[in-house]
Amino acid sequence: MKLGVMAALLSGRTLEEALATCVESGLDAIELPVGAYPGQPFFDPAKVLASSKEQDRIRSAIADHGLSLSALAVHGNPVHPDGKVARAHHASFETAVALAPKLGTDIVITFSGCPGGAKGDKQPNWVTCAWPTDFADVLKYQWDEVLVPYWATQAKLAHGHGVRVAWEPHPGFCVYNPDTLIRLSERATKAAGIKSKRAVLGCNLDPSHFFWQGIDPVKSVGAIAGAGLLFHVHAKDTELSRTEGPVNGYLDARPYGDLAHRSWSFRTCGWGHGHEFWRPFVSELRRHGYDHVLSIEHEDAMMSMEEGLERAVGFLTEAMIFDPPATPWWT
Repeated sequence: MKLGVMAALLSGRTLEEALATCVESGLDAIELPVGAYPGQPFFDPAKVLASSKEQDRIRSAIADHGLSLSALAVHGNPVHPDGKVARAHHASFETAVALAPKLGTDIVITFSGCPGGAKGDKQPNWVTCAWPTDFADVLKYQWDEVLVPYWATQAKLAHGHGVRVAWEPHPGFCVYNPDTLIRLSERATKAAGIKSKRAVLGCNLDPSHFFWQGIDPVKSVGAIAGAGLLFHVHAKDTELSRTEGPVNGYLDARPYGDLAHRSWSFRTCGWGHGHEFWRPFVSELRRHGYDHVLSIEHEDAMMSMEEGLERAVGFLTEAMIFDPPATPWWT
Protein backbone atom coordinates (compact mmCIF):
# COMPACT_ATOMS: atom_id res chain seq x y z
CA MET A 1 0.00 0.00 0.00
CA LYS A 2 1.26 3.47 -0.90
CA LEU A 3 0.88 6.85 0.77
CA GLY A 4 -0.21 9.76 -1.42
CA VAL A 5 -1.95 13.12 -1.38
CA MET A 6 -5.08 14.68 -2.83
CA ALA A 7 -3.18 17.56 -4.41
CA ALA A 8 -5.88 20.23 -4.11
CA LEU A 9 -4.10 21.22 -0.90
CA LEU A 10 -1.04 22.09 -3.01
CA SER A 11 -2.92 24.65 -5.13
CA GLY A 12 -0.88 27.77 -5.83
CA ARG A 13 2.13 25.72 -6.87
CA THR A 14 3.08 24.56 -10.34
CA LEU A 15 2.72 20.86 -11.06
CA GLU A 16 6.48 20.42 -10.78
CA GLU A 17 6.52 22.22 -7.42
CA ALA A 18 3.64 20.06 -6.18
CA LEU A 19 5.47 16.91 -7.24
CA ALA A 20 8.63 18.10 -5.49
CA THR A 21 6.62 18.71 -2.31
CA CYS A 22 5.34 15.14 -2.50
CA VAL A 23 8.88 13.81 -2.75
CA GLU A 24 10.10 16.02 0.09
CA SER A 25 7.21 14.80 2.23
CA GLY A 26 8.06 11.15 1.64
CA LEU A 27 4.97 10.35 -0.45
CA ASP A 28 4.64 7.71 -3.15
CA ALA A 29 1.65 8.96 -5.15
CA ILE A 30 -0.40 11.97 -6.16
CA GLU A 31 -4.11 12.43 -6.89
CA LEU A 32 -4.68 15.30 -9.30
CA PRO A 33 -7.79 17.54 -9.21
CA VAL A 34 -9.05 18.30 -12.71
CA GLY A 35 -12.29 20.26 -12.35
CA ALA A 36 -15.67 20.79 -10.63
CA TYR A 37 -15.43 21.69 -6.92
CA PRO A 38 -11.66 21.11 -6.46
CA GLY A 39 -10.93 23.17 -9.58
CA GLN A 40 -7.99 22.55 -11.92
CA PRO A 41 -4.96 24.12 -10.23
CA PHE A 42 -2.14 22.57 -12.25
CA PHE A 43 -3.26 22.47 -15.88
CA ASP A 44 -6.29 22.85 -18.14
CA PRO A 45 -7.57 19.26 -18.55
CA ALA A 46 -9.28 19.96 -21.87
CA LYS A 47 -6.08 21.38 -23.37
CA VAL A 48 -4.05 18.45 -22.05
CA LEU A 49 -6.58 15.99 -23.48
CA ALA A 50 -6.06 17.59 -26.90
CA SER A 51 -2.25 17.44 -26.71
CA SER A 52 -0.26 14.21 -26.65
CA LYS A 53 2.83 16.36 -25.99
CA GLU A 54 1.30 17.73 -22.77
CA GLN A 55 0.21 14.26 -21.75
CA ASP A 56 3.76 13.00 -22.20
CA ARG A 57 5.10 15.96 -20.21
CA ILE A 58 2.81 15.29 -17.25
CA ARG A 59 3.39 11.53 -17.24
CA SER A 60 7.14 12.08 -17.43
CA ALA A 61 7.11 14.68 -14.65
CA ILE A 62 5.27 12.29 -12.34
CA ALA A 63 7.57 9.37 -13.20
CA ASP A 64 10.74 11.49 -12.95
CA HIS A 65 9.80 12.30 -9.36
CA GLY A 66 9.38 8.60 -8.58
CA LEU A 67 5.63 8.98 -8.05
CA SER A 68 2.52 7.27 -9.38
CA LEU A 69 -0.82 8.85 -10.27
CA SER A 70 -3.45 7.32 -7.99
CA ALA A 71 -6.52 8.99 -9.55
CA LEU A 72 -7.99 12.07 -11.17
CA ALA A 73 -10.41 13.97 -8.91
CA VAL A 74 -13.38 15.80 -10.36
CA HIS A 75 -15.74 15.96 -7.37
CA GLY A 76 -18.91 17.62 -8.61
CA ASN A 77 -22.68 17.44 -8.94
CA PRO A 78 -23.40 16.52 -12.58
CA VAL A 79 -27.10 16.01 -11.79
CA HIS A 80 -27.55 19.42 -10.19
CA PRO A 81 -31.02 20.88 -10.94
CA ASP A 82 -29.35 24.06 -12.18
CA GLY A 83 -28.56 23.06 -15.75
CA LYS A 84 -25.58 25.38 -15.99
CA VAL A 85 -23.90 23.74 -12.99
CA ALA A 86 -24.81 20.24 -14.16
CA ARG A 87 -23.44 20.82 -17.66
CA ALA A 88 -20.18 22.27 -16.38
CA HIS A 89 -19.60 19.42 -13.90
CA HIS A 90 -20.61 16.79 -16.46
CA ALA A 91 -18.18 18.25 -19.01
CA SER A 92 -15.37 18.14 -16.44
CA PHE A 93 -16.25 14.53 -15.65
CA GLU A 94 -16.27 13.51 -19.32
CA THR A 95 -12.88 15.12 -19.84
CA ALA A 96 -11.47 13.38 -16.77
CA VAL A 97 -12.68 9.97 -17.96
CA ALA A 98 -11.02 10.42 -21.34
CA LEU A 99 -7.85 11.89 -19.84
CA ALA A 100 -7.26 9.43 -16.98
CA PRO A 101 -5.78 6.52 -18.99
CA LYS A 102 -3.67 8.93 -21.02
CA LEU A 103 -2.01 10.15 -17.80
CA GLY A 104 -1.58 6.71 -16.26
CA THR A 105 -4.56 5.94 -14.04
CA ASP A 106 -7.86 4.13 -14.49
CA ILE A 107 -9.66 5.83 -11.57
CA VAL A 108 -11.77 8.99 -11.67
CA ILE A 109 -13.12 10.19 -8.33
CA THR A 110 -16.34 12.18 -8.05
CA PHE A 111 -19.62 12.45 -6.14
CA SER A 112 -22.87 10.74 -7.09
CA GLY A 113 -24.50 14.16 -7.14
CA CYS A 114 -27.89 15.18 -5.79
CA PRO A 115 -30.81 16.32 -7.97
CA GLY A 116 -33.71 18.50 -6.94
CA GLY A 117 -36.72 16.95 -5.31
CA ALA A 118 -38.88 17.21 -8.45
CA LYS A 119 -38.75 18.59 -11.96
CA GLY A 120 -38.48 22.36 -11.90
CA ASP A 121 -36.54 22.55 -8.62
CA LYS A 122 -33.62 24.95 -8.57
CA GLN A 123 -31.58 23.53 -5.68
CA PRO A 124 -30.51 19.99 -4.69
CA ASN A 125 -32.71 18.21 -2.17
CA TRP A 126 -30.93 15.73 0.09
CA VAL A 127 -33.39 13.39 1.83
CA THR A 128 -32.37 12.18 5.29
CA CYS A 129 -35.53 10.54 6.64
CA ALA A 130 -38.54 8.47 5.54
CA TRP A 131 -41.32 10.66 6.97
CA PRO A 132 -43.31 12.72 6.04
CA THR A 133 -44.05 10.41 3.12
CA ASP A 134 -43.39 13.23 0.64
CA PHE A 135 -39.75 12.18 0.89
CA ALA A 136 -40.51 8.79 -0.65
CA ASP A 137 -41.73 10.59 -3.77
CA VAL A 138 -38.57 12.68 -3.81
CA LEU A 139 -36.35 9.60 -3.63
CA LYS A 140 -38.31 7.80 -6.34
CA TYR A 141 -37.90 10.78 -8.67
CA GLN A 142 -34.21 11.23 -7.87
CA TRP A 143 -33.25 7.59 -8.32
CA ASP A 144 -35.60 6.41 -11.07
CA GLU A 145 -35.66 9.50 -13.27
CA VAL A 146 -32.25 11.09 -12.68
CA LEU A 147 -29.53 9.12 -10.91
CA VAL A 148 -29.90 5.64 -12.41
CA PRO A 149 -30.32 6.85 -16.03
CA TYR A 150 -27.45 9.33 -15.73
CA TRP A 151 -24.99 6.92 -14.16
CA ALA A 152 -25.97 4.08 -16.49
CA THR A 153 -24.90 6.30 -19.38
CA GLN A 154 -21.67 7.30 -17.60
CA ALA A 155 -20.91 3.67 -16.79
CA LYS A 156 -20.95 2.91 -20.52
CA LEU A 157 -18.66 5.90 -21.15
CA ALA A 158 -16.19 4.88 -18.44
CA HIS A 159 -16.24 1.23 -19.47
CA GLY A 160 -15.40 2.23 -23.03
CA HIS A 161 -12.29 4.06 -21.79
CA GLY A 162 -11.26 1.30 -19.38
CA VAL A 163 -11.92 3.65 -16.46
CA ARG A 164 -13.49 3.02 -13.05
CA VAL A 165 -15.61 5.72 -11.43
CA ALA A 166 -15.03 6.04 -7.67
CA TRP A 167 -17.91 7.83 -5.95
CA GLU A 168 -17.01 9.39 -2.63
CA PRO A 169 -19.89 8.78 -0.20
CA HIS A 170 -20.62 12.22 1.20
CA PRO A 171 -23.60 13.69 3.08
CA GLY A 172 -25.48 16.13 0.90
CA PHE A 173 -25.30 13.76 -2.07
CA CYS A 174 -27.47 10.73 -2.81
CA VAL A 175 -24.58 8.32 -2.24
CA TYR A 176 -23.52 8.96 1.34
CA ASN A 177 -23.05 5.52 2.93
CA PRO A 178 -22.25 1.93 1.84
CA ASP A 179 -25.89 1.00 1.25
CA THR A 180 -26.65 3.88 -1.14
CA LEU A 181 -23.35 3.34 -2.93
CA ILE A 182 -23.88 -0.37 -3.48
CA ARG A 183 -27.51 0.10 -4.59
CA LEU A 184 -26.72 2.82 -7.12
CA SER A 185 -23.78 0.83 -8.51
CA GLU A 186 -25.94 -2.27 -8.94
CA ARG A 187 -28.91 -0.45 -10.47
CA ALA A 188 -26.91 1.75 -12.85
CA THR A 189 -24.66 -1.12 -13.97
CA LYS A 190 -27.70 -3.29 -14.67
CA ALA A 191 -29.41 -0.47 -16.57
CA ALA A 192 -26.22 0.00 -18.61
CA GLY A 193 -26.16 -3.68 -19.55
CA ILE A 194 -22.51 -4.02 -18.51
CA LYS A 195 -21.58 -7.59 -17.66
CA SER A 196 -17.88 -7.10 -16.92
CA LYS A 197 -16.49 -9.02 -13.95
CA ARG A 198 -14.69 -5.84 -12.87
CA ALA A 199 -17.05 -3.19 -11.45
CA VAL A 200 -17.12 0.17 -13.22
CA LEU A 201 -18.99 2.20 -10.56
CA GLY A 202 -17.42 1.94 -7.12
CA CYS A 203 -16.07 3.78 -4.11
CA ASN A 204 -13.51 6.30 -2.94
CA LEU A 205 -13.73 5.59 0.78
CA ASP A 206 -13.15 8.64 3.00
CA PRO A 207 -13.63 7.69 6.67
CA SER A 208 -13.97 11.34 7.73
CA HIS A 209 -17.49 11.47 6.24
CA PHE A 210 -18.57 8.32 8.06
CA PHE A 211 -17.62 9.20 11.64
CA TRP A 212 -20.28 11.84 12.21
CA GLN A 213 -22.95 9.70 10.56
CA GLY A 214 -22.39 7.02 13.18
CA ILE A 215 -20.84 4.66 10.61
CA ASP A 216 -17.89 2.47 11.60
CA PRO A 217 -15.39 2.97 8.75
CA VAL A 218 -13.61 -0.29 9.60
CA LYS A 219 -16.79 -2.34 9.19
CA SER A 220 -17.73 -0.38 6.07
CA VAL A 221 -14.56 -1.67 4.37
CA GLY A 222 -15.94 -5.20 4.42
CA ALA A 223 -19.31 -4.15 3.00
CA ILE A 224 -17.81 -2.12 0.16
CA ALA A 225 -14.90 -4.43 -0.65
CA GLY A 226 -17.17 -7.46 -0.37
CA ALA A 227 -19.25 -6.00 -3.20
CA GLY A 228 -16.07 -5.52 -5.25
CA LEU A 229 -16.40 -1.73 -5.14
CA LEU A 230 -13.38 -0.50 -3.15
CA PHE A 231 -11.33 1.45 -5.73
CA HIS A 232 -9.56 4.23 -3.80
CA VAL A 233 -9.18 5.54 -0.23
CA HIS A 234 -8.83 9.04 1.21
CA ALA A 235 -7.02 9.64 4.49
CA LYS A 236 -8.77 12.37 6.46
CA ASP A 237 -9.94 12.45 10.07
CA THR A 238 -12.89 13.91 11.97
CA GLU A 239 -12.99 15.13 15.55
CA LEU A 240 -16.36 14.70 17.28
CA SER A 241 -17.00 17.43 19.84
CA ARG A 242 -17.45 16.05 23.36
CA THR A 243 -19.59 19.04 24.32
CA GLU A 244 -21.61 20.09 21.27
CA GLY A 245 -22.34 16.63 19.85
CA PRO A 246 -24.05 15.17 22.93
CA VAL A 247 -26.19 18.32 23.19
CA ASN A 248 -27.13 19.02 19.56
CA GLY A 249 -26.28 15.81 17.71
CA TYR A 250 -24.03 15.53 14.69
CA LEU A 251 -26.20 16.96 11.92
CA ASP A 252 -24.46 20.31 11.84
CA ALA A 253 -24.84 23.00 9.17
CA ARG A 254 -22.87 25.66 11.02
CA PRO A 255 -19.88 27.07 9.09
CA TYR A 256 -16.75 24.93 9.13
CA GLY A 257 -14.86 27.85 10.63
CA ASP A 258 -17.10 27.99 13.71
CA LEU A 259 -14.86 25.55 15.56
CA ALA A 260 -16.10 26.59 19.01
CA HIS A 261 -19.68 25.52 18.29
CA ARG A 262 -19.58 22.80 15.66
CA SER A 263 -20.45 19.24 16.66
CA TRP A 264 -17.65 17.89 14.48
CA SER A 265 -14.68 19.21 12.52
CA PHE A 266 -12.32 17.75 9.94
CA ARG A 267 -8.86 17.09 11.37
CA THR A 268 -5.48 15.86 10.28
CA CYS A 269 -5.14 12.08 10.59
CA GLY A 270 -4.41 11.20 14.21
CA TRP A 271 -5.97 14.36 15.63
CA GLY A 272 -9.55 13.07 15.47
CA HIS A 273 -8.86 9.39 16.05
CA GLY A 274 -5.59 7.78 17.09
CA HIS A 275 -3.99 4.48 16.23
CA GLU A 276 -6.87 2.69 17.95
CA PHE A 277 -8.77 3.47 14.73
CA TRP A 278 -6.18 3.95 11.99
CA ARG A 279 -4.20 0.72 12.53
CA PRO A 280 -7.31 -1.50 12.39
CA PHE A 281 -8.55 0.52 9.42
CA VAL A 282 -5.33 -0.07 7.47
CA SER A 283 -5.37 -3.72 8.51
CA GLU A 284 -8.95 -4.14 7.31
CA LEU A 285 -8.10 -2.56 3.96
CA ARG A 286 -5.28 -5.03 3.49
CA ARG A 287 -7.40 -7.92 4.76
CA HIS A 288 -9.82 -7.24 1.91
CA GLY A 289 -7.07 -6.98 -0.71
CA TYR A 290 -6.71 -3.22 -1.00
CA ASP A 291 -3.15 -2.46 -2.10
CA HIS A 292 -3.50 0.91 -3.78
CA VAL A 293 -3.07 4.36 -2.16
CA LEU A 294 -4.03 6.13 1.05
CA SER A 295 -4.48 9.64 -0.34
CA ILE A 296 -4.10 12.35 2.32
CA GLU A 297 -6.72 15.10 2.15
CA HIS A 298 -6.16 18.21 4.27
CA GLU A 299 -9.14 20.23 5.52
CA ASP A 300 -8.01 20.86 9.10
CA ALA A 301 -8.81 24.47 10.05
CA MET A 302 -6.51 24.23 13.07
CA MET A 303 -3.36 23.48 11.09
CA SER A 304 -1.63 25.01 8.12
CA MET A 305 -1.33 22.91 5.00
CA GLU A 306 2.37 22.35 5.66
CA GLU A 307 1.86 21.28 9.27
CA GLY A 308 -1.17 19.13 8.49
CA LEU A 309 0.56 17.30 5.66
CA GLU A 310 3.73 16.71 7.68
CA ARG A 311 1.79 15.37 10.68
CA ALA A 312 -0.46 13.17 8.54
CA VAL A 313 2.50 11.64 6.71
CA GLY A 314 4.31 10.85 9.97
CA PHE A 315 1.22 9.43 11.64
CA LEU A 316 0.05 7.31 8.72
CA THR A 317 3.56 6.02 7.99
CA GLU A 318 3.65 4.67 11.52
CA ALA A 319 0.18 3.14 11.17
CA MET A 320 1.19 1.41 7.95
CA ILE A 321 4.59 0.21 9.21
CA PHE A 322 3.09 -1.45 12.27
CA ASP A 323 0.34 -3.09 10.22
CA PRO A 324 0.60 -6.84 9.56
CA PRO A 325 1.81 -7.85 6.08
CA ALA A 326 -0.79 -8.30 3.36
CA THR A 327 0.12 -12.01 3.11
CA PRO A 328 0.57 -13.65 6.56
CA TRP A 329 3.67 -15.80 6.94
CA TRP A 330 1.57 -18.88 7.71
CA THR A 331 -0.29 -18.91 4.38
